[in-house]
Amino acid sequence: MKTTIKILFAFVLMVIGACSDFLDEQLQGTYSNATFYKTEAHALLAISGVYSAVAFVSTDNKLWVIGDVASDDATKGGGSGDQSDIQFIDEFTYSRSNGVLDRIWKSYYEGISRANYLLYYGASIDMDANLRNRILGEAKFLRAFLYFNLTNIFGDIPLKLNPPLDPNEINKPKSTSAEIYDQIEKDLTESTLVLGTSYTGADVGRATKGAALGLLAKVYLFQGQWSDVLTTITSLDALSLYSLQGVYKNNFIDSTQNNTESLFEIQHLSNQTPKLGSSLNQYFSPSTDNGYYFDAPLQNFVDEFEKTAALVPDPRLDYTVGRAGQKWINGEDFDPSWSPTGFLNKKHAQPKKEEPIIGDASLNYVYLRYADILLMKAEALNESSQTAEALIPLNAVRKRARESYLYDQNLPGFGAIPADLLPDIISADKQTVSNAIRHERRVELGFEFHRYFDLIRYGQQSAEAALPPAFNYADNQGRFPIPQSELDTNPAIAN
Repeated sequence: MKTTIKILFAFVLMVIGACSDFLDEQLQGTYSNATFYKTEAHALLAISGVYSAVAFVSTDNKLWVIGDVASDDATKGGGSGDQSDIQFIDEFTYSRSNGVLDRIWKSYYEGISRANYLLYYGASIDMDANLRNRILGEAKFLRAFLYFNLTNIFGDIPLKLNPPLDPNEINKPKSTSAEIYDQIEKDLTESTLVLGTSYTGADVGRATKGAALGLLAKVYLFQGQWSDVLTTITSLDALSLYSLQGVYKNNFIDSTQNNTESLFEIQHLSNQTPKLGSSLNQYFSPSTDNGYYFDAPLQNFVDEFEKTAALVPDPRLDYTVGRAGQKWINGEDFDPSWSPTGFLNKKHAQPKKEEPIIGDASLNYVYLRYADILLMKAEALNESSQTAEALIPLNAVRKRARESYLYDQNLPGFGAIPADLLPDIISADKQTVSNAIRHERRVELGFEFHRYFDLIRYGQQSAEAALPPAFNYADNQGRFPIPQSELDTNPAIAN
């Protein structure tokens, strides 16, 4: 898919009615609804347009602000006064007019609108039936992905399943999160029936059956449906396709992307006209690289990583965080003055030798990987009072982390695991193991935009203990308000 991603922008330039959700009259452009969705090429363009809505090519997709900055892992970073709307999210002093919330809402619903058009017209496209069904399955997967993020950010939201071809489909009232989850489960279940198990060549990076099963397991996890989590992961493991990488950092390097640990990653391609690369490397790099040094890790996050008696840290720390005494991604000594906290996020930055143009990275965003699946399994087993069984996937994640010393020649002391580094968890106490799983999720998945959502699903006590005093779980159970722009244009939403 790295090669076929070039067609994304062509779709965006075509006016196929995706903006008609706020217009009664159908727009006309290079294509209209009457002339598009007719051929296989149109179907491929249309699904590429849905993929583009979840990418980080533009700066509208600020999932990292919610997942990281709103959590206890990071602060806004950047220059003082720069991007004040991010600061308001960080401090929980935002309003409905917050630009971050507005951009996420609009860009994600744009992606849903594109998916809805494709699903509405796609079944009648004259093309190979298997390919058509696969493309429609991808659209359902991506719609589910977008709704999953939206409902976990905003709570009760409008559920739009059809293109806005008449006034009744334009302004929709809010549906409950439970109703949104029901639709997500339906979309993902149906997509598992038509998506391929794996793809090669130009199709690498498309949503697969494994991606759909993995996201479905995550959806069940967020609802506390433990038996459904385990059943879904059993189906996923039956594919025999996924395993942990020997070296943790290989999940965040351009040359080792789309590997056996990856279930779903959002593709980017640099050096294209128009731009198709990721903007994340510019947002997170130091000013010396013409970066904005946002999403700065906090000392609290750094302290979460375990150390041996000889003070050797969990190797995931320096794969994740730039800090004093260590090398930055370009090979130079890290300078703590590059960040207001003394730390920078490394997972989404790329060396200059790979990406000479800042803000146009080829590095993908890995949303879902097998380590996350193993930790979901551990949590579901433990919450089902199968604590002994829960230790197996939990310790598999820890084992991979410590064994990076056996596979990464750049680690000091390569070839031997430091004594007492990341020992297996052996407790039989359910609460102790629960705490260990939560700790492992934080360090294993750090700065992959998941932490805030985990805190909220853990419940009021955990969220309020971790987040700023201005955060009040009782306000809306950790959900953000629907943007004012939507309230102004959609009279079906009361507040």
